[in-house]
Amino acid sequence: MEESRIAPSNVGTGLPGPFAVGRYARKLQGWMRERKRVQLIGEVTGVGRSKVQAYFELRDSEGAIPCAIWLNDLEKAGLDEKSLRDGAEVVISGGLDYYPGGGAASPNFCFRATHVRLAGEGDLIARLEALRKQLRAEGLFELQKQLHRPLLPKAIGVVTAETGAARRDLCAGLERRGWGGSVIWAFAPVQDRHAAPTIGMALQDLAARPEVEAIVVTRGGGSLADLWAFCDETLCRTVAMLRVPVISAVGHERDSTLIDDVAAVACSTPTHAAEAAVPLDCLAARGGLERCALALRRAGEGAIGTRSRHLSALARGPERALQRERSSLNQKIREIRAATERGLAERAATQRRIGTVVLERARRRAVGADMEKRRDALRRATVALRAHEPERTLERGYALVEDPAGEPLTSAAEAGAAERISLRFSDGRVRAKPERVDEA
Repeated sequence: MEESRIAPSNVGTGLPGPFAVGRYARKLQGWMRERKRVQLIGEVTGVGRSKVQAYFELRDSEGAIPCAIWLNDLEKAGLDEKSLRDGAEVVISGGLDYYPGGGAASPNFCFRATHVRLAGEGDLIARLEALRKQLRAEGLFELQKQLHRPLLPKAIGVVTAETGAARRDLCAGLERRGWGGSVIWAFAPVQDRHAAPTIGMALQDLAARPEVEAIVVTRGGGSLADLWAFCDETLCRTVAMLRVPVISAVGHERDSTLIDDVAAVACSTPTHAAEAAVPLDCLAARGGLERCALALRRAGEGAIGTRSRHLSALARGPERALQRERSSLNQKIREIRAATERGLAERAATQRRIGTVVLERARRRAVGADMEKRRDALRRATVALRAHEPERTLERGYALVEDPAGEPLTSAAEAGAAERISLRFSDGRVRAKPERVDEA
């Protein structure tokens, strides 16, 4: 850059100059106009018009830049006044420009647009994918998904438009599930340049309430431009860092916004969001409880009847047990009596046998002693008898006259009268026939 120098009035600062402001401003203008021309995309805010140009700011979540476009260039772009409005997402082409002003005019810096068009789906999708890649790399997609979601929350916070089908559909979904908790509404715009900051503030307010256990963010369908507030980087970072699980139900099934990626659950419809916010189907659970209660009541009644019969049987049991024990005791008494009688009989028989043996032994001892005495007497009698036995006389040489019958003949007459006689000696008999009888 060519510079004109004025004699320094303050030596020692080490900086070039001082320069004349006007000349420096014109050099700055030229330098800026030489910069590379680019395209910018962002949200239009603060639209205004003068006789020759339209001016506005182009913003996104990270910054803003003042812009201006000549009215004839705006007409060439084919945009009417309604198209270039606050909240519109546009793509502009142009470069840096600087108006140096003058003695009575203020300087002005802007991005001089030569062409402007409404941002298309392709532009927004490319911008969305770049932001999605950045947030994924930072790990913000996993934070909400790690939070615990209660099966039956007592209070649910809802961020949505005060009027709209999404609110009605969400209420209908909660009603169909039979949920009886509390809904805390935080109404916010869902489609303009103020939507994202307002939604983020509503989310923070709901998360600060200790009774809120889940938050639903919902709105109806639309184009990506209509839903662009839910792709705001600041809003998505806010959602990712909340302590309460956030359930996103923005748009329809075909719509995909950045808040769906950072939320704990992404739902396709408000009805689906109601099911995700209250995972337990209360109506089905109540029906199951009623069936279980009915089955339990029937089981209890059956158990009572069974236990009653069992108790009745147990009540009769002691009597039957006593009767059995009595019968068993009587049987044992009879057995003991019979055993006693048998024992007494056996003992008496044993005693009788013992007595018999003892008596027999005593008798034998007594008989033996008597027999011994008798034997002694008999021996003595035998000795005496043998002394008078005829055999003894026969041994001394005498003979005994007998008749044929063996009867002794004691006289000669008897011997003579017998036809035949027998003379018995000690060593045998001799038969004889008497001849005559001599009288003495």
